[in-house]
Amino acid sequence: MKRRDFIRLTAGLATAAASSAPFSIALAQSKASFKASDVQPAGYPTVAATESLGKKLEAATNGRLTVQMYPSAQLGGEKETIEQTQIGAIQMLRVSAGALGPIVDDINVVNMPFLFKNMAHAQKMMDGDIGQELLDKISANANANLVALCWMDAGARSIYNTKKPIKTVADLKGLKIRVIGNPIFIDMMNALGGNGVAMGYDQVFSSLQTGVIDGAENNPPSYVFSNHYTAAKYYSLTEHLVIPEVLLFSKRAWTALSADDQNLIKKFAREAQFEERELWKKYEQQAMDKAKTAGCEIVEIADKAPFQAAVKPVWDKYGPKYQDMIKRIQAI
Repeated sequence: MKRRDFIRLTAGLATAAASSAPFSIALAQSKASFKASDVQPAGYPTVAATESLGKKLEAATNGRLTVQMYPSAQLGGEKETIEQTQIGAIQMLRVSAGALGPIVDDINVVNMPFLFKNMAHAQKMMDGDIGQELLDKISANANANLVALCWMDAGARSIYNTKKPIKTVADLKGLKIRVIGNPIFIDMMNALGGNGVAMGYDQVFSSLQTGVIDGAENNPPSYVFSNHYTAAKYYSLTEHLVIPEVLLFSKRAWTALSADDQNLIKKFAREAQFEERELWKKYEQQAMDKAKTAGCEIVEIADKAPFQAAVKPVWDKYGPKYQDMIKRIQAI
């Protein structure tokens, strides 16, 4: 029995090693196809911008380097695909900074509720020195095994649910609201009076349908184009978070590339950052129009001060750690 188990274990390890061999061989031969993953569907701004990057890369290298896009969580949810990117099974990944925070603690500063005054403020951070500094912290993290290529816009996140319009903080009391699996977001939702439920993005729609959760929080395109709006008709514009997206590359694959190829990918990634932003503006408006046409109740919240006051315990708990960076971001 022990011998048979040992043989099975050895065979499993050999299979795992072999699975990454074709990519390593391809790089050694200076030709490679990079797997790119995104939980969002085809046509989504982050997907489209990554595909555009791939087309430019293919043209610039005469087909030597290509990108194969896998949208709609085909390769797994954010947590699973981060792990796959860390070991090199996926080479390129678009992921929320919210999901990246538990891996690279420095990035959690952008996950603080109500950190940014508005989208223009967040964009100035992403485009400037602080944005590059935070990307470099991801790349320099020895345990992450990731290279951060660029930021991408993801708008402001608001709360939607199946039960009732959320107009005040009191309306959230007792509602089970899905959040990204990051302690900051769980504490944030609990501070607002709801019950924060950490869950993979790929599980949200079915959980809304079956009542496992009462609601979730996300930007308008995610709310609409992942069909969450068909189950949760109440969308309240709390805009409590502005969490940027990050386009990542597997460090294992990155180190096998030449400096010229690395610089080429960085160049096209920077262009993708601004392409995605323009796509985002149109996509966000389309999402809001579609939600209104479908009869969803869009709740405007003129005074967000009570929501900001409610999350003070989150700032008291996590803020001191990021105090210097928070001051620099708020001063932009």
